[in-house]
Amino acid sequence: MDFLSDTVVLSRMQFALTAIFHMLWPVLSTGMAIYLVVVEGLWLKTRNRDYYLHARFWAKLYVLNFGIGVASGLPMEFQFGTNWAPFSEAVGDFFGSILGFEGAMAFMLEAGFLGIMLFGWDRVPPLMHWLATIMVAFGANLSTFWILTANSWLQTPAGGEFIGGKFIVSDYFQAILNPFMLNSFLHMFFATLETSLFVIGGISAWYILNRRHPGFFGRSLKVVLAVAFVVAPLQIFVGHLSAEQVYHYQPSKLAAMEAQWDTIPAGSSPAWSLVALPNDQEERNEWEVKVPGMLSYLLELKPTLSEPVQGLNEWEPQDRPHMVGLIYYSFRIMSGIGIFLAGLMGFSLWRWLRGKLTAEAIVEQKLMLWGWLLAAPMGYIAVECGWIVRCVGRQPWTVYGELRTADMATPLPPPEVLTSLLGFAGMYSLLFVGALYFGSRIIRKGPNLELPLPQSVSKAPLAVEPMQHQPDQRPIETQQ
Repeated sequence: MDFLSDTVVLSRMQFALTAIFHMLWPVLSTGMAIYLVVVEGLWLKTRNRDYYLHARFWAKLYVLNFGIGVASGLPMEFQFGTNWAPFSEAVGDFFGSILGFEGAMAFMLEAGFLGIMLFGWDRVPPLMHWLATIMVAFGANLSTFWILTANSWLQTPAGGEFIGGKFIVSDYFQAILNPFMLNSFLHMFFATLETSLFVIGGISAWYILNRRHPGFFGRSLKVVLAVAFVVAPLQIFVGHLSAEQVYHYQPSKLAAMEAQWDTIPAGSSPAWSLVALPNDQEERNEWEVKVPGMLSYLLELKPTLSEPVQGLNEWEPQDRPHMVGLIYYSFRIMSGIGIFLAGLMGFSLWRWLRGKLTAEAIVEQKLMLWGWLLAAPMGYIAVECGWIVRCVGRQPWTVYGELRTADMATPLPPPEVLTSLLGFAGMYSLLFVGALYFGSRIIRKGPNLELPLPQSVSKAPLAVEPMQHQPDQRPIETQQ
């Protein structure tokens, strides 16, 4: 229990808690906003009432996530001033301005148009409402851009130099366009979108399995599947590019990701560690299962390495990541989930092409539907694991190779940090329970299929006749 008297450890635990909890909510809101743009656009194009009803129903879950994301995100940023004041003083001229851009540009844009998206259906023309939805989605994903820009700069600092322990910016655009920025943003963009798609698909599968409006939710599952056909493979490709960058820019992190203790020379065809039991104290793996000759293909798509893969023993213990097992398995869980989601997408697409996703046949696709239901939380797990690899693997540096985490914490008394840590844990637990309660209420109640169209279009003829929904086929007692 020595960590209870260590301010740095407690401050890191508090930031980890707030970051892991906060990440649950914008992951869904940023991706679901794009889905809302798609279904509302389909409604405007086809005048099919189903798409309008989908936009209204899924917007309820969006706003629930948005609210909790705001409540959990602000305290996380405040910690840069409370628990990490030396860090803020050292890099605030750049890092602080980037976080300011996120609040002033992205969050305000999203929040400013959110009211129109939620309450403007009968107050603004349909195209203006769609524009508001687009602005909400753009603001949400612009927030992702600025957050990933700031974090990427911590991974590969650029655009200036440290003078007297303080970062002096010489080229602002070079700092923004640091080597990690583009792939990091794309990887997170596709992660949020893919997570949202499989959450929407999983909830749709739950309704279909329970024979609640299978035709209606079969339509949402098809929209999700059409977008996932593009997103799931792209996410795997961009993930590979991100791993390549770690190979070139952060060799100590790569060594931890692969639990590689000894250096592998260039020109070799090393095996890839599938599973292992890393031992930090003895600086070796207790046991491991390897795939011969695979590592060079994963890193360079070639049979032999053109560059060496440095092992953890190349660095002194104080200069390399610890908790190797956590980094090693977080990376594999993230990668495995990405492959599983792509496989589920491929299987579902095959069933669609076989004509098995019609309103009448989809209820019989139980294996596929259970796959989507089980996949619903997997995107969250993959995102959290990815951030663990990204941030824990960066240690012992706050700014990679420049500022040590141990030197960047505010020298607060440990009991004060422990009190705030426990306070955050209690508050976030209440928020989590509240989110599950209200989210489950929205889902149990289901969509209002009798909701009238906006007055501006309710008298216009429909370009496509609305689908005749099958009645709710649950037993009478479960409908009440």
